[in-house]
Amino acid sequence: MKSTECAFGRVGRWLLALLLGFFGIAMIIGGAWLIALGGNWYYAIAGILSVISAVYLARRSSKATGWFGVLFIFTLIWTIVESGTDYWGWVPRFALMLIFAIAFSFLLPTLHRGLARRVSRTVSGILVLAFIVAGGLAFVPYHVTQAKDVPTGTDNTFQADTGSGVNHVIPSTDWTSYGGNQATDRYSSATQITPDNVKNLQVAWQSEAGDVPKDTRWGVQNTPLKIGNTLYVCGYLNKVVALDASTGKKQWEFDPGITPESVPYTPSCRSMAYYQDPGVSSTSAVSSGAAACERRVIVGTLDARVIELDAQTGKRCQDFGKNGEVSITDDMGKIYHGYVSITSPPAVIRDTLVVGHTTVDGQRAFGPAGVTKAYDVKTGRLKWVWDAADPQNTAPRTGDDQYKRGSPDVWAPFTGDDKLGLVYLPVANASGDYYSSTRTANENKYSPSLTALDIDTGKPRWSFQNTHNDVWDYDPGASPTLVDYPQADGSKVPAIIFPTKNGETYVLNRATGKSLFGVEERAVPQGGLEPQARSKTQPFSLFNSLAKPDLKPENMWGLTPIDQLVCRIQFAQADYRGRFTPPSLDKPIIDYPGYNGGVDWGGVAFDPARGLIIANYNDMPNYTKLVSRKDADAMGWKARDVLNDPVAEARAEGAGDPQEGVPVAVNVNAGWQLPFTGMLCKEPPYGGIRAIDIRDGRTVWDRPLGTARENGPFGLPTGLPINIGTPNNGGSVVTQSGLIFIAAATDNLFRAIDITTGKTVWSIALPAGAQATPMVYEQGGREYVVITATGHHFMHTPRGNFVIAYALPQ
Repeated sequence: MKSTECAFGRVGRWLLALLLGFFGIAMIIGGAWLIALGGNWYYAIAGILSVISAVYLARRSSKATGWFGVLFIFTLIWTIVESGTDYWGWVPRFALMLIFAIAFSFLLPTLHRGLARRVSRTVSGILVLAFIVAGGLAFVPYHVTQAKDVPTGTDNTFQADTGSGVNHVIPSTDWTSYGGNQATDRYSSATQITPDNVKNLQVAWQSEAGDVPKDTRWGVQNTPLKIGNTLYVCGYLNKVVALDASTGKKQWEFDPGITPESVPYTPSCRSMAYYQDPGVSSTSAVSSGAAACERRVIVGTLDARVIELDAQTGKRCQDFGKNGEVSITDDMGKIYHGYVSITSPPAVIRDTLVVGHTTVDGQRAFGPAGVTKAYDVKTGRLKWVWDAADPQNTAPRTGDDQYKRGSPDVWAPFTGDDKLGLVYLPVANASGDYYSSTRTANENKYSPSLTALDIDTGKPRWSFQNTHNDVWDYDPGASPTLVDYPQADGSKVPAIIFPTKNGETYVLNRATGKSLFGVEERAVPQGGLEPQARSKTQPFSLFNSLAKPDLKPENMWGLTPIDQLVCRIQFAQADYRGRFTPPSLDKPIIDYPGYNGGVDWGGVAFDPARGLIIANYNDMPNYTKLVSRKDADAMGWKARDVLNDPVAEARAEGAGDPQEGVPVAVNVNAGWQLPFTGMLCKEPPYGGIRAIDIRDGRTVWDRPLGTARENGPFGLPTGLPINIGTPNNGGSVVTQSGLIFIAAATDNLFRAIDITTGKTVWSIALPAGAQATPMVYEQGGREYVVITATGHHFMHTPRGNFVIAYALPQ
């Protein structure tokens, strides 16, 4: 005889039976598919157990408890075997099962005659407590390497000697270039804000620069410059705004007249360049009586112009080019509107202004050339032009199509060395990132790479290739950082830190390009679409690598076993044999790290006193499939002459890219996201921050970066401060007092990290996303930390046009 069942219990029983039944059917279907692909049997078996339990539950049979108990224990054992103590591995495997168990426990009195409600309540209480404890464990940081043997120092032992003048000192009162100085340390000697008092930081002022984008592409990514008492900010559509460094009050604004149709992938204006006449002694004050353009702010525009402005007035420097500007597209042949843009800052080395550009990926394999141009910084006279396809012929040419179409560009920020007379270019791929057989020998030699050019002639002194015959879009995105490396005899080796998107971090002699710590050529998978073009080895750094071990099926993730199962099916369908698995028409491949892995355009920060590299990085795969030209044509994948229709929906790079001119198109699932939930298939963390000892490449500490407060399934924010480690773009800045300031993550937080522990000691919510690198300066005896918050469409962070300065209370 069964116990009496109330109406509420009956509804609950049927609802649970239906949920278990649907869950079981999905698991059986997906599990059978996975078994056919040679994958794990758990899902199909768990599905069968779920359906049996659901059937007995619908019949109100006590056998339902036994069958569900078998499912519960089976799942627990499987979770322990596959995940061990990895907390995030337990989430998709066991969280839903625990919820099912709690619901089941409430129904025990209706299924078992004579069972005391006290027993049922005890079981329910234990399960609920287990769920609460499991939920609380989410707030414990995982995948953390605790700080150990943190170096100390105060004498800037590793400071790079790049010359003399305002752009060669460690910044304090000013911030004269994208990375603070020519060495691109992103380091300030400021000490007013410390790990002890940083908790008292507050908004000193907030201003706005440029407009807020209204179309589907946003993400200015700007790091301002600070000269004298003025902050120079580049906003949306390259509007340059000069702000009072103490108050944020606008002094002047310059509008270059850019339209949204000129925006390439994003409206990036990562920074600008600064130049002052050699006779001008300091940047401490810009006199109203100063000669016109004795101090210049230089902006590269989205429509491929370089414009020089008087730092005092914002007016064009008429002695530069024509009406204060030059166009970098001269002599480049046919230019499709929106294809050629300057998104990273130009660089001034000695008296030469060097300008790179981005040629939009994935559209035309033989679009405009990727040439880098060098001008006289005061007159705009073209000095030399470097083309990776013809690297020794640097004399300027006149006429249409003087340079090979589709040759590698230099879109990333770069730097130089006045003392050595070199400019260091992170050279990207030739157009058509995922197909290499049409590239020339020179293109295969110089892309992707870090290449040093003589600043006077433009000819290569040396080149270091980070990926051979690249078809994974591993072009370097970060500006390199310069250091001087002490030797036992008291001398110093001029060195350069070269971080990459595939996670390898190289330290090279910046005069010769030779590695200081060694590079190992390791065998990598072969085959793919172009087996004859694949390199048998790839270069792996013996200094430090941010790349994690190869993925396994067990690393697939989701909120439930069902979405994890979908990811495991996709994993089994892909050709994945570890890093550098070649792309193919037959199967998708997994790029891990993907093109947004490792260190991107935010670069690294370097503490020359402690000898610590601070690298924030991404740890995400891409799911990549080559598409035949016939299939791409059938789907209407065509290059757009006007690339950026402002009303067109923004999408990730590589998502349905036609690559016209080569035999294949490409479809990249960036981050490997599921289409419905938006969750990534790889388990967390997705991004981190690491301190590396420059002396030996040792990881001093490492931890996830970014919380789940603005992230969650279906794009919904959870509001939870769980340190899951989110995707991040934008770098950090370090201060002498021992603080790292960084935003970058998708949780819209600006945070300060103690460099000696790696722990966050202050954070504040921003009004928009901040995929930008902050900067630090002193003005009027007060230290300011500034971040621009404009958001980023690819990172799904909210848009804005904010410039925010933080300082201690006066």
